[in-house]
Amino acid sequence: MIPSIPRSRTMRLAYGAYVTAFFMWLALPLITVSVFAFNDSLFPSLPWEGFTWGWFFGDARPQIGLLHERRILASIGTSAFIATVVSALAVTVGTTNAFLFNRYSFRGRGFLYVLMLLPLVVPGIVLGISILVFSSRVAGVVQDVTGLYSEVLRPGLPLVIAGQFSFITTIATLVISARLIKFDRSLEEAALNLGAGPLTAIRTVTIPYLLPALVGAFVVAFLMSFENFNTTLMLVGSDAPLTITMFDRLKEGSTPVLNAVSLLLMLGSAVLALLMIAVQRR
Repeated sequence: MIPSIPRSRTMRLAYGAYVTAFFMWLALPLITVSVFAFNDSLFPSLPWEGFTWGWFFGDARPQIGLLHERRILASIGTSAFIATVVSALAVTVGTTNAFLFNRYSFRGRGFLYVLMLLPLVVPGIVLGISILVFSSRVAGVVQDVTGLYSEVLRPGLPLVIAGQFSFITTIATLVISARLIKFDRSLEEAALNLGAGPLTAIRTVTIPYLLPALVGAFVVAFLMSFENFNTTLMLVGSDAPLTITMFDRLKEGSTPVLNAVSLLLMLGSAVLALLMIAVQRR
């Protein structure tokens, strides 16, 4: 709603009710998951059986807490490793892409830009299947020609990283490009006039200016990688990340320990978001 346009009291009340309902729609599922993480029951649903920390710290059946679930803890470590690698690669390549599309004009630039955006409009499961089929075909050809079994091209962590990298890099590129467009090129020219080389000028002038965008792109890439499911499902091997492990546990039967995991993920996401805001304010 545009503040400068006069509106009646009824319109203001209706708009306030809409905003309230919208945020309640977003918050209530998260609040429900958080509350049932402390429910002293074997099922994550009503009725409320009492408050307990067992789904976090319990070490005896039937309440095996999150901190004693080796499979879930291992999957969290796997997800964190994948997300860190994907985020580092996405920010590095995204920075070079941002410079390429904002600083240079060349034949085919528009086509390459559209090609970079293409992974965002392709469904994740289709992207995962395409990468799996292509890599399996290449692995088969390599094995037929050389007799070598290529583990990298088979389902596993390398393929999961490659699959997530293929579309998360696009998002990192857009985040960094939005900041780079606002950069005053005269600052680099001043550094060059003072005797700095091109790489030194970029390292000492441009990169510090881009730091909030770099941190923001890393955090966004990390969160998107950590929670990705569709693409990862098609490419995962024996080392399953958290999303796949939780999906497998849901097929066996849900317990409040999954609510505990969800609560910790929400807290972790909030911490990363606050870190990003702090860096951007500085």
